[in-house]
Amino acid sequence: MQFLKARLREDEAAARAVKPGKSEDLKRLKARVLADVEAKRQLVAWVEENFGTVLKADAEARGLPVLQKGAVHLIAALPEFLRSPVIERLVWAYADHPDYDPGWGLTEYMHEDEADGDKLRSRTGGRTP
Repeated sequence: MQFLKARLREDEAAARAVKPGKSEDLKRLKARVLADVEAKRQLVAWVEENFGTVLKADAEARGLPVLQKGAVHLIAALPEFLRSPVIERLVWAYADHPDYDPGWGLTEYMHEDEADGDKLRSRTGGRTP
């Protein structure tokens, strides 16, 4: 998550630094990048703000016995498990970044030029960034 948030800050800073002048294409690209950053930030917030995280924090704060705490963590893991692929897929765009960790899930990444556009091929598995 921290890796992705840092890349989004970099993307936003780069887009804001663009001085488009009279180029309408550059103005649209800048606006699209800024909108893309905001959309990704909202997805990150959606992943982070799930009730599983709240459940685990509550279990810790209440000092539940180990067995009950384990049950809460197991129940809380489901929304995290279902939401974490969102972050994995967002991180794919940064697979060529020097700080990218291949253990985050992307082991193969390539675009194939096809008549109908690029096709992303990938295999996943691993830790969440």
